[in-house]
Amino acid sequence: MIDLIFRAPTERQLQEPRIALVTAREALELDEDMPVLVEALQEAGAAVETPYWDDPAVDWARYGAALLRSTWDYAERIDEFLAWCDRCAAGTRLLNHPQVVRWNTDKHYLVDLARAGLPVVPTRFVEPGCDAGAEFAAFLRGDASSLTVGEPCEFDEFVVKPAIGAGSRDAARYRRSESGRALEHVDRLLAGGRSLLLQPYLSRVDEQGETAVLYLGGEFSHSIRKGPLLGAGAAMVEGLFAPEEIRPRQADQSELEIAAAAYAAIPFAASAYARIDLLRDARDAPVVLELELTEPSLFLAHAPRAAGSFARHLVQRLRGSRERA
Repeated sequence: MIDLIFRAPTERQLQEPRIALVTAREALELDEDMPVLVEALQEAGAAVETPYWDDPAVDWARYGAALLRSTWDYAERIDEFLAWCDRCAAGTRLLNHPQVVRWNTDKHYLVDLARAGLPVVPTRFVEPGCDAGAEFAAFLRGDASSLTVGEPCEFDEFVVKPAIGAGSRDAARYRRSESGRALEHVDRLLAGGRSLLLQPYLSRVDEQGETAVLYLGGEFSHSIRKGPLLGAGAAMVEGLFAPEEIRPRQADQSELEIAAAAYAAIPFAASAYARIDLLRDARDAPVVLELELTEPSLFLAHAPRAAGSFARHLVQRLRGSRERA
């Protein structure tokens, strides 16, 4: 694990401790966690603001800490966003350390998780400059050599999605009979200089959905069920994210064990939050789909005590940094 060095608060920040819950212009009204967390932080004694990450008028040094919440427009502006993270961290304590953001916004982190022994969704990464047709044909073979990570499995449908993406944008599900259309999708992403993932579509998600396991303040908090996001033949997502069907779900022991192992495999100091999204494979075993450390929905409304507990953790963390300064 890599220990991350955070900027110590300045005298100005000590005198006026504030927490910035960082969002994006189009996302603020869509972020269902935001009003819940703002209220909880205020009740815990914090002053809270919700600035836009790309607002040039914001003085990030005004805040004792900043936490990424709904910066959901970053995927198409990744270089700009990462440069902003560096600037923000130079002015205040960015709780999503830039090194964590760089690692987690690119789904090549699945390679690190697989190397750590985690079961992950079978994935072949395809990079700009490659022979797209050859890469695609190799993936469709479905043998061990067709994958970058994960165990081979039989599949009738598959998913194409960018390695840097959010909210299921530019992701689509295809049947083998639609391979021509899928290859056009691959070519379009590569032509834009974007790495991408090819993954078998694990069909149990249609009945069971995904299980999302939430860690807040370094501890397991709650879990929820997410309905399947990629419908067969569905159009590409046009907004910031695909609509989600969310319900409470108690993760079973096997899911909790995989989630705990994934959390322990993060090669950095613990983030303020983490969401581990799990699917079931053909053997009904949980596998990691995604690990969200940057801007995940936390589904706080589905766990009534979670927001208060998380808010108290954030306030105590900020006060602790003040006392050490």
